[in-house]
This record gives sequence, structure tokens and C-alpha cells, in this order.
Amino acid sequence: MSKVETILLSSLEKVFADERPQAAPYSKGMCLRNEAFSFQVAYRSEGQIIRPLRVTVESPLAEHIKVYKVGLIPVEYPVTPEHDDNVLRTAPGLYPDLLEPIEDVPAMGMAAFPHQWRALWVAVHNPTGFEPGVYPIRVALRNNDGAVLSEDVFELEVLPAELPAQKLIHTEWLHTDCIATCYGLEIFSEDYWRMVEQYVQMAVDFGINMILTPIFTPPLDTDIGGERPTVQLVEVTKNGDRYSFDFAKLERWVAMCRRCGVEYFEFSHLFTQWGAYHAPKIMAWENGELKKLFGWETNARSPEYTGFLDQFLPALVEFIERHGIAERCYFHVSDEPSIWDLESYGAASAAVKKHLSGFPVIDSLSNFEFYETGLVEHPIPASDHIEPFLENNVPDLWAYYCSAQHRDVAQRFMAMPSARNRILGMQLYKFEIKGFLHWGFNFYYSQQSVHRVDPYRVTDGLYWVPAGDTFVVYPGNEGPLPSLRLFVLREALQDLRALELLEKAVGRAEVMSILEADLASPITFKDYPWSAEWLLRIRQTVNERLKTLYPTSEN
Repeated sequence: MSKVETILLSSLEKVFADERPQAAPYSKGMCLRNEAFSFQVAYRSEGQIIRPLRVTVESPLAEHIKVYKVGLIPVEYPVTPEHDDNVLRTAPGLYPDLLEPIEDVPAMGMAAFPHQWRALWVAVHNPTGFEPGVYPIRVALRNNDGAVLSEDVFELEVLPAELPAQKLIHTEWLHTDCIATCYGLEIFSEDYWRMVEQYVQMAVDFGINMILTPIFTPPLDTDIGGERPTVQLVEVTKNGDRYSFDFAKLERWVAMCRRCGVEYFEFSHLFTQWGAYHAPKIMAWENGELKKLFGWETNARSPEYTGFLDQFLPALVEFIERHGIAERCYFHVSDEPSIWDLESYGAASAAVKKHLSGFPVIDSLSNFEFYETGLVEHPIPASDHIEPFLENNVPDLWAYYCSAQHRDVAQRFMAMPSARNRILGMQLYKFEIKGFLHWGFNFYYSQQSVHRVDPYRVTDGLYWVPAGDTFVVYPGNEGPLPSLRLFVLREALQDLRALELLEKAVGRAEVMSILEADLASPITFKDYPWSAEWLLRIRQTVNERLKTLYPTSEN
């Protein structure tokens, strides 16, 4: 009977089919009582192909454990030509990324191959309620007759302490039109609302507490003159030069998000991307006919659009205040303006700010001049352009990265090591970053939204950006499926919260001494340890301190 060779690994390894894992085995770990924890079982057959392969898990924590098959996903565009050395591979091929619950995988879809490695992802979801202690997790691989082919035991120590509530505001842009087109759903049908809620819930479960709210169809990644499907939540009626607004869909959206645990709302951009030169697509009823009111053909400074905003924004503010969410709402003018767009962005900003006193207006950008001149009071600089903002002590600073941040800084492309994804949490802690933004929770289109793509086959937006930039969840048959990159990103956020908990007890200086004690240079957004072992060791040190400082569950 063929046996199966296995290796226990941390969540920071990526198991490729054609390469034996190089990391040291990882068979023990620690987590706080309300923390999510993951490890992997890499495996291959030592003889013939074994199919179907059965997986069983035995543990006192069994009700909190979910096992996923790590799926291999095609990658044609893994890195940019200007990539740095902190990557795993530069060649196209099959990369581990998709996580499928094993109970949803067809029986014959689980197999152990000779000369090929595969992996299982074992996730322990928040063991709150269990007494502190060491819990074994026994993972067995069996053939179809139930015979054990391999067996491994992982020991997870659950600590008494609990992570504090997440303070970081975290948004990963949810593209509801992509959900509709991917699943073939009529926008605003009941099936559409149900599916969108599943995506929102998964986002919240992984530490995303702010949701992009499409008051109008977001003017993002859209070809000039082109359109994305209409997902406008506010119904507009035009009667001469007067407008009325129906907020029923927005009210339903807010209720859905609150039900899922969303804490913050960011309203979609009020002007087009890259400079604020045009109005977003806005549909309106006029004389009983639904027509496009504004769009690419609308100059951002036109009196027609300015007059519309003068009526719409006060009505929206009244809605916000009536629903008690004024302290949790953020606005956008235009995404990623450049230094050449100061004048147009300034005019657009002035048109909206007069109605939004007291509301933070946030935008992703790279040039310090937008803050220096007062155009943006709450900038979100790119992580590779953040230094001037840090040097000038910009308060309540946010950060973001996207495909342009492909050198030096933290990132989560499929070709990059997971440590480069997870280091973000420690960087956010050191620089006391208030919020983090990424544009692609589930972008399933090509560049500028010209074509729909199948994310199981096209992982780069059709040769647009390195694989992994456009989404962190896959469209499963019954709802979203996570990627291992999403799990690791949540681990980064948990690291941030663990550091904050430790700081509460010992002070910030001592926490920083733990982070940087053995480093040749201080951590920055561009200079940081690349090693997964370093990350695991630092988190182990933090956990051991917390175990001593919080011997009971009361933090």
C-alpha cells in the first residue's frame, strides 16, 4: 500500500507542486483566545497516485477547525520586469493560492501524487470559550478504505489573553458589479443582494471593517468613454433643474453592512479617477425614462454637475445623520491624482467640501503637495511614497499599495513570499498608521473594465498587473472562497493588535525594542526582514510576553 510523505509547515510557506518545501517543519504554535490561527500539511505520495484521498482531523478544538485544499492557480504574469529579489519565482506556472473547504471538493478532487507536492490549510477559527492550554490537532490522510497513510500532530497553545478590538480602519474595495457579472445576477435582484452580503461578510470576517459604498457607479478602472454596469444605490429623479433622491437601496445597504459587522462606510468617488476631470456615471429618471444624467461627457466643473452636487450632498448628509452613522462615513473626490492634476482636483475638492464639513475626505495619492497645499486633509499615500508624509508628521495617516508598489515594499502578489504580505502589520504598528486601503477585493475584469475575466484562469487582469493584485477572493459556486493571501493578510492585522495589546502593558518603547532588537537597521516601509522565520520568532516572543503579563483572560 502506498504511503504519503507529509511535512507540517507554517502559514507563511507556499507549496509548489514541483518543489520540496525548504522550510523547517513547524509543529507547534501559539494563539490568543480570539485569534485565528493556521498551519499547513504538505504531502505527496511515495508510490502510486492515491485517489480519492480522505482527510480526518481529531482535536478538542475540532468545532473551531476548518480544513482547506490549497488549489494551484495558473499565473502567466508573475512579476514586473523591474521586480526586486524578494520573490519566490519569476516564471509562469501553477501557484498555490485558492483555498477550498475540503467538504466542498469532489471526492476524486483530492489526491496524492508521486513526485508532486500539494498542501492542506488547517485553520483554527477563534477558539474563544476554551480554557487556556495546549491542544493537539491530529491530521490523518487516508485512502478510500479508511486506512491511515500518514498522520501528524500539531500542538496549538491557546493563551489566556485576547486580542483587543481592531483600531485600524481597513478597506479592500468591493466591486459589486463584478459579483453580478460573474454570477450572472440581475443587479438589485434578491439573489444579487444575498450574494453581495456573503462577500461583505467574508470581508468583515478577515478584518475589513470599511466597505466601499456605491452611491453612484464607482468611476474606477473604467476606459475613457466606457461604462461599468450600473450599481448606483441612490435613485435620482430630475424635474427641470431640481432633483429628488430616493435612498431606499442605500438604506438597505447600510442595514446589510451593519448586520455583517461593518464599522465604516466610504462613499464612492464623486469625480473620475486620475485627476477629477469628469463626473461619474449617474443615472436619473426624467419624464418617466431612465437615462444617463452625467458621465465622461460631463466636465467636472460644469455648472450642471456642480448644481447637482449642491442638491445631492446636503440630502446625503441628512440621510447619514438620520441613520446615526455620521461618525463612520468617509468621502472620496478622485482616486490617484498626479502632480499634474492639482488644479482640477482642487476645483473638484472645493465643490464638495463646502457640503461636507466635519466629514473626512480621503484619497489615494503619491505627491505630498496635495497635503502641503491643503487640498487633501486626510491623504492616503502609496507605501513607496510615504516618507515625506511621515517626516512631516501628518496626523491620522493612512497607507495603500497596488500594482505600482512592486519594489521593496510589502506586497501580496502570488509570486511573492507570504512573509512579504504579513510584515505589513508590524509596519502599520511602528508608524501608527490609522487606515489601510487596497483597491482589489474582487476585481474580476480586465484593465479599464473592458472585458470580464475568469479569475480561476486569468489572475493578472489580462496581462495588466502581476497576478494577485486584482483580487483576494474567488467566486465559489455558493459564495466567495478565500485565498491563502487573504488569510495571511488577516494574520498581519492580528500581529498589529497583539503588539497594541503588549504596548498597553509594557509601553511602546519596549515593544519597538522587541521588533528591532537584532536588526541592522530600523524597520521602514522599504527596509524590513524578509524572513518568515523572523516573523514567527517575533510573534512567538510577543506571545510569550503576553502569556506572562495576562495569565488570565481579563486583559
